[in-house]
Amino acid sequence: MTKVAVAGISGRMGGTIARLINEAEDLELVGATETADHNAIGKTPREVLGLEDALFQIESDVSKALKEARVFIDFTTPEASTSAVEVCAKHKIACVVGTTGLDKAQTDRLGKAAEKIAVVYAPNMSLGVNLLKKLIEQTTVALGEDYDIEIVEAHHKMKADAPSGTALMFAKTAAAARGLDSDTAVVYGRHGRTGARPKDQIGVMTLRGGDIVGDHTVLFAGPGERIELSHRAHTRETFARGALRAARWVAEKQAGLYSMADVLGLA
Repeated sequence: MTKVAVAGISGRMGGTIARLINEAEDLELVGATETADHNAIGKTPREVLGLEDALFQIESDVSKALKEARVFIDFTTPEASTSAVEVCAKHKIACVVGTTGLDKAQTDRLGKAAEKIAVVYAPNMSLGVNLLKKLIEQTTVALGEDYDIEIVEAHHKMKADAPSGTALMFAKTAAAARGLDSDTAVVYGRHGRTGARPKDQIGVMTLRGGDIVGDHTVLFAGPGERIELSHRAHTRETFARGALRAARWVAEKQAGLYSMADVLGLA
């Protein structure tokens, strides 16, 4: 039985993850956090989410939430996730981080913490998305530079970051497969008289609206044909189930920074 603590248990992702842990036969929910000013602090997951067997108190202090845990799962905000992983490193607790929007400094902090503990970090925990990432790499190499690459992503209107972490991951994957520097090759939206499209460019377009869980399409447009690789998430459980798979996997791993490709054996 792997004992797990969850960050942001009152949120959409945190609550979904907590409910699925509670339903799993091989996982046990033993801790949870919320922000210090949240009305869930001091309450139990039974009171907040109706999880009958979860009678521990929800904490604002990550250290207290980790008291019995073997793995900590965090899908909150970039700074909160980064700080929580550093706390986990002090307590030797493995982590699964699915938060998007981390900058380079925050990613570097995850890497530093991963010198002491096992950390799975992925902007998207969906099994399908991570398989698609591998297909994008293979397709980019197979088709060559005669095929232009464009990425379109759509999410709900409440999503705070743009483009999505998944779209950025796909763009970097395609750029690397083509031997391009993603910092200069990737463009985010177009406006005005942009001129002819350069061959060494990868476009990323962002859509926001309604309650779209997450849609991503990578388009390879070549002479006389186009190929589209798409993934559409219908429910947040898609990401939560991937996080649980990562939690089972990372619990017994040595220190290091891992991806979902490692979890799925695609690396």
